[in-house]
Amino acid sequence: MNPIVEKYDRRVDQVNSLLCVGLDSDYMKMPERFRHKHAPQFSFNRWIVESTCEVASAYKLNLAFYEARGEQGWRELGLTIDYLRNEHPEIVTICDAKRADIGSTNLGYIQGIFDSLGFDAVTLHPYLGKEALAPFLEREDKVCIILCRTSNPGAGELQDLDVGGKPLWQVVAERVRDDWNTCGNCMLVVGATYPEELAHVRTLVGDMTLLVPGIGAQGGDVEKTVKAGINSARKGLMINSSRAIIFAKDPIQAAIDLRDEINLYR
Repeated sequence: MNPIVEKYDRRVDQVNSLLCVGLDSDYMKMPERFRHKHAPQFSFNRWIVESTCEVASAYKLNLAFYEARGEQGWRELGLTIDYLRNEHPEIVTICDAKRADIGSTNLGYIQGIFDSLGFDAVTLHPYLGKEALAPFLEREDKVCIILCRTSNPGAGELQDLDVGGKPLWQVVAERVRDDWNTCGNCMLVVGATYPEELAHVRTLVGDMTLLVPGIGAQGGDVEKTVKAGINSARKGLMINSSRAIIFAKDPIQAAIDLRDEINLYR
């Protein structure tokens, strides 16, 4: 089995949790006490991690919130991932970058995300095909999380297009299952806001782990998500919540409550 998949499964067992906390640390939404610090995003992230690490099995950092602050944001992204790697190496780290390109461009992404920053996993879009994703897919030590059925309301504009009698998102799931996952290092992104599609993806890909955004601010239903997506080992889901935890009045309790609600239906 892929070492990052194993790492995730060990962590799930250790803390009895399928929770992924999204560190979507929007500078303008952070509490005032952090915005005046020398490294505000890092200080906020460290506080969130310290508050939630006992119930989190993964942390997902969306690059947009760090890129928006230029050089300072990149520095604080680096500080955050270094902190996670050093203080919580047992917890999976996901770079939500939605990358994919060709040739040397991909090599730059790989060196930056996997080797320089040291993330365990990265989100990728499939639109350029396997040829473009090949350098990522060849990294047997990391995980490639391919966008399949995303959680946004407009996802169906392209993802529902009929391709030989199947929606495009199903073709993506089958292509990953049959052709792209030769190293056993693939996962799929499937939104909690589409539980019927989530259930169908589970039947298509067996026990493959799925990253599931859309719980919390986007309105995904926990019970439907868990029942649709759980695998044969009662795992196989990284259920992500970002804003509903990190900007809650009590992030610790918000994380515990979501972990417990997920487990209620496991």
